[in-house]
Amino acid sequence: QVQLVESGGGLVQAGGSLRLSCAPSERTFSTYVMGWFRQAPGKEREFVATISRNGGSTFYSDSVKGRFTISRDGAKNTVYLQMNSLKPEDTAVYYCAADRSPWRGPSGSRSNYDSWGQGTQVTVSS
Repeated sequence: QVQLVESGGGLVQAGGSLRLSCAPSERTFSTYVMGWFRQAPGKEREFVATISRNGGSTFYSDSVKGRFTISRDGAKNTVYLQMNSLKPEDTAVYYCAADRSPWRGPSGSRSNYDSWGQGTQVTVSS
């Protein structure tokens, strides 16, 4: 397993933007498919976005498509989640996750991921 550290969460008004970052502990970052999930109070953890090893493929949940963008910077060993047009229903703890297997295609299954970060809180006020 690889250690993951998220940052960038906070409080923002509806319609605003935030950018989350995730920095894996290993320099073999490029060998992992990376994903973002979120969990709101009283709800199950749900898929948000995923990106392939080389960044060439991405997949989003319908609830964030067109508003969120996942990307990765190999030089900085970091994966990002740019969140625009935020809504109160985006309020959740956001988790970064790593999958050591090759790109599985457009899949948001939690079971694909081997490693998880500790989460960062995102709160969107109305």
